[in-house]
Amino acid sequence: MRPWVWMRHHHLDFDEQVISLDGVQTGKRIAEFDCGSTVPILLDGDIKIWDSMAILEYLAERHPGCCGWPENALARAHARSVSAEMHSGFSGIRTTMPMNCRRRLDDFPVSPEVQREIFRINAIFNDCRQRYHHEGSWLFGEYSIADSMFAPVVMRFNTYAVNLDGEGADYMETVNSQSAVLDWIADSRNETEVLEHNEI
Repeated sequence: MRPWVWMRHHHLDFDEQVISLDGVQTGKRIAEFDCGSTVPILLDGDIKIWDSMAILEYLAERHPGCCGWPENALARAHARSVSAEMHSGFSGIRTTMPMNCRRRLDDFPVSPEVQREIFRINAIFNDCRQRYHHEGSWLFGEYSIADSMFAPVVMRFNTYAVNLDGEGADYMETVNSQSAVLDWIADSRNETEVLEHNEI
């Protein structure tokens, strides 16, 4: 989702190839690209990039007119730090709250570990919005890689009825009303594939 939303937000043209994540040919299909065993993968001519963060960094370099990271050095360091934290952390949310844009669960039980992660994400949203709100409605004012990195967790919070407070709630509304995210959700509802282990 992360590179897809960033490219759609910036009106970059791209062709999408969908690979079933739970099929008998999944491993073979991904192996055809010779880029490890995960998706997404970006193909740009002879260049192959995999891993969401690496793809977003590459796209920001290729399209300097689109905001990758904030221009201010302190804000840029802050944005990279919270993006890396999102990229490598929050395993409780990832494990117990699989992303499923087509469902809504209002009484989902949340463990203490997951609640701590939710508190941390809410703190990030509140802190960033309070610091940079004068520059725009995104985490660092202008839309950046950081916003793409947090989009999937906002989708999870929608599905599992996680309510944030203060600027965190306002930020979720900003993400949920983004045209690129609305396009992603609309496409998800047109998908016919169902991953049973995500149908909690």
